[in-house]
Amino acid sequence: MSDQEGLLDTSVVLALPSLTDPSVLPEVALISAVTLAELSVGPLVATDDLERARRLATLQQAEADFEPIPFDAAAARAFGQVAASYRRSGRKPAARSFDAMIAATALANGLPLYTANPDDFVGIDGLVVRPV
Repeated sequence: MSDQEGLLDTSVVLALPSLTDPSVLPEVALISAVTLAELSVGPLVATDDLERARRLATLQQAEADFEPIPFDAAAARAFGQVAASYRRSGRKPAARSFDAMIAATALANGLPLYTANPDDFVGIDGLVVRPV
């Protein structure tokens, strides 16, 4: 992976349509397959048709725009490090399972993580967080 690459957290993918300063993003934006998993929940739990359609459009746009990085064996090993970091900071990794898996994907691939929710990733050893 190059220095210009970065992994977008789901919060950033959701914010892409309203982002006014693209310079806050990496030159090469990547996503994890975990982000697609997280986005796929949205349409299924929407409470009305308009919101369901909006969430489905977001998922389909992400599927069209990105070739996701898989959550593979290296990411699974990095997940242990992320979960341990969460526990040391007094947080429960299960409550942040999508975030933990996305962070693990970033760590396993040597990528900085771009997020609109940097507090969700505080204290994860070795993770480079770039607030958006």
